[in-house]
Amino acid sequence: MTTPELHLQEVRRELAREARSPDGGDPRHPVIAISDVWLEFDQPVLRGVDLELAAGETLLVAGQSGTGKSTLLKLILRLLLPDRGSIRVRGVEITTLSYREAQDYRRRIGMVFQNAALFDSMTIYENVAYPLRENTTLREHEIERVVRERLRFVDLDPDRVMPMLPEELSGGMRKRVGIARAIATEPDIVLYDEPTAGLDPIAVATILRLIRKLQRELSVSSIVVTHDIRAGFRVASRVNVLRDGRIVFDGTPEEMAVTDDPYLRAFLA
Repeated sequence: MTTPELHLQEVRRELAREARSPDGGDPRHPVIAISDVWLEFDQPVLRGVDLELAAGETLLVAGQSGTGKSTLLKLILRLLLPDRGSIRVRGVEITTLSYREAQDYRRRIGMVFQNAALFDSMTIYENVAYPLRENTTLREHEIERVVRERLRFVDLDPDRVMPMLPEELSGGMRKRVGIARAIATEPDIVLYDEPTAGLDPIAVATILRLIRKLQRELSVSSIVVTHDIRAGFRVASRVNVLRDGRIVFDGTPEEMAVTDDPYLRAFLA
């Protein structure tokens, strides 16, 4: 057995030890269940997608650019509505939510954007505090306590970075601030859109470690959307591959690594 295969086996064993259900229930119970979802703009984007995310699981959704990965996240956030199909989150059909209900629903999901999407004119403190001010009734001293806790969780020194502006941070540090902001309100679901894009190898390793830390310590259920299959394998409990608007693979990283499917072999290569 090669060294990479041995390393993958060890990562898989660690992920299995870390996985747990956030409510103490059956970890196989889906917190997100997408069934036969279709979406078309000028041309079909998603064509009958079925996807499930179990409690405490980190699901990697991989695929080439333009296959509908980010669109899938927008549907889960209820920023888009499918042409047909069902999207149930925590047992609730979100496609039928009213505008106000959809706003309340989004507050319970953390989103880590591809380029961190921090507010350039706000300090790091104000960026992380933003969802707390928008969605809670915490007093300022309580907000500061939470901001400090979240920054420490992502291995940033609060006293150093809170007064800084996003432009003063490296790409990896901005991404960590984005994660801190995403978990400020303690969501049980976190979505990641290309979390390692544009980062150097050291920063990539840091972000992947934080994703696993969230699963281990906060029992977060996560969907990680990326075309970087090597990085995704290091955090994923399970892998879905999108191609031409459909899920063409659903299985573990080990199962994907030994597949005979020509497309998947080419994608891995």
